[in-house]
Amino acid sequence: MIDPLYTLALATGLFGSGHCIGMCGGLVAALSLSAEGRRGGIVFHLLYNAGRILTYTLVGLLVGWLGSAIAYTDIFSGATRVILVASDLFVIAVGLGSAGLFARLNLMKLEFSAPMQALGGAIGSLRRLPPALAALPLGLVMGLLPCGFFYAMAITAAQSASPVTGGVTLFAFGLGTLPALFFFGSAAHWLGTRARSWMIRIAGILVALMGAVNLLRHLRMMGLW
Repeated sequence: MIDPLYTLALATGLFGSGHCIGMCGGLVAALSLSAEGRRGGIVFHLLYNAGRILTYTLVGLLVGWLGSAIAYTDIFSGATRVILVASDLFVIAVGLGSAGLFARLNLMKLEFSAPMQALGGAIGSLRRLPPALAALPLGLVMGLLPCGFFYAMAITAAQSASPVTGGVTLFAFGLGTLPALFFFGSAAHWLGTRARSWMIRIAGILVALMGAVNLLRHLRMMGLW
């Protein structure tokens, strides 16, 4: 049986990609052009998205491993329970905030400019390369861009206390973002601001559901449900 978290992560990526288009779609479109103005084409977007999803998966493996290292250390057993429940409640809260329940608490509030500034130099250097050569490393770098939905998925991956589960969760999330970003040129044409806003709301609900699923699991694990 497929873990429902994988399905929710895939759906979150699909609907959360409305935010991705607004956040970095224009930048990717610009970077897919060579200095002579020629587009990188399908090869560029295939390699770019492969790099981005690979970064997501590696981050999932890493945080899942870190979660397992903490979860299986006896000294952290009591604190781990508190952290798990608190992080579940946090994910639920920011998910519902992104869905429009709260005005000041949402996933977009988790996005900071500092990581983008740190990555700016690398992106600028890649801009000088031909699109076909820049695509894969650009995807690897852009996978680290500050994104509230990505952070929520990373928290969920860490809670799994399993590198494999963490990696698959973030792989599924990245796979969900693929359709809109791969077909960005046409998607941007029909995905207006209102449509993207509703996509983000639905994605927020899905994030909250992921938090609720994990909360129930953790309460059962503690014998409290």
